[in-house]
Order: sequence, then C-alpha cells, then structure tokens
Amino acid sequence: IRDEESGYNKNLFCIPKHYEEDLERVFIPHGLILDRTERLARDIMRDMGNHHIVALCVLKGGYKFFADLLDHIKALNQNGDKSVPVTVDFVRIKSYC
Repeated sequence: IRDEESGYNKNLFCIPKHYEEDLERVFIPHGLILDRTERLARDIMRDMGNHHIVALCVLKGGYKFFADLLDHIKALNQNGDKSVPVTVDFVRIKSYC
C-alpha cells in the first residue's frame, strides 16, 4: 500500500459496533487478504516442488494468518496433482526490545 493511498470508506463494510468510533478507513479489505493468502499458498506449493514443508508460526499475532495459509495448503494437497508433506510447529517470541 502506498503512503498516499486513502483506503476505502468504512461505510462500505460491516464494522462491529465496538470499532465504529475508532476506525476511520479500511486499507485492505478482508477478501483481498484471503485472496492473497491463497495465492501465497499456491506459490509455496509451486516453489517447494516435492520438498517437505516445515511451517513455523510466530505466536500470538501470526496465528490467524498461519491457520488460513495452512488451510489453503491443505486444500491444494488434497485437490492438487501432487501432495507435499507438511510439518507444523510454533514459537513464542518476547518483545523486540
């Protein structure tokens, strides 16, 4: 997203009541994030070839994205022309300071 990007008007989305006053605009719609996550899963499957995938999730902030990404990889494994083994692990990291 470019710095000059103004985003989307929040009235175009269903915003939970408790966020209405705090939210000014939407910069990346949820559907766009899901689409890009699926594309990333396809790229990973293409680039990994027949190699074993080791997926490492950084808790706690990355869990939802990680779960969505693995769901797409799992679907590609089940429905695609090749299947790649996937190992999943988690790591918790303290503050960057």
